[in-house]
Amino acid sequence: MPFDTKLIDDLVRVATGAFGAVAGVREEARTRLREQFEHILSRLDVVTREEFEIVRALAQRAREEQELLAARVAALEAAVKPAGKPAAKPAASKRAAPATVARPARKAKAAADSAPAPKGRRARAKAAD
Repeated sequence: MPFDTKLIDDLVRVATGAFGAVAGVREEARTRLREQFEHILSRLDVVTREEFEIVRALAQRAREEQELLAARVAALEAAVKPAGKPAAKPAASKRAAPATVARPARKAKAAADSAPAPKGRRARAKAAD
């Protein structure tokens, strides 16, 4: 029995068209899902990557400053309390140490308060409150 090549060619053409239609449906579904996710995310209060990187850099800088201040406080405490020797005036040294230690903390707090706020939806929303 001879093969009918025209029938096989027609079947191949139908199968190719079906695969093309399935691929088109897949792309359409992908596009619709992407649009839905973008719509949902735009309604949520999420930060952008840029805002996240800005806040991350601010946190890293604050951590570095805190470590420097901790080292400075340790050095000041070591200077106030010499190793092995009692202080001549314990009451006076106690009063002097907190005042010396409090100044850097105030400066650090003032620096943190004066840090620029990230620009974006959250900053505008908090300013509106």
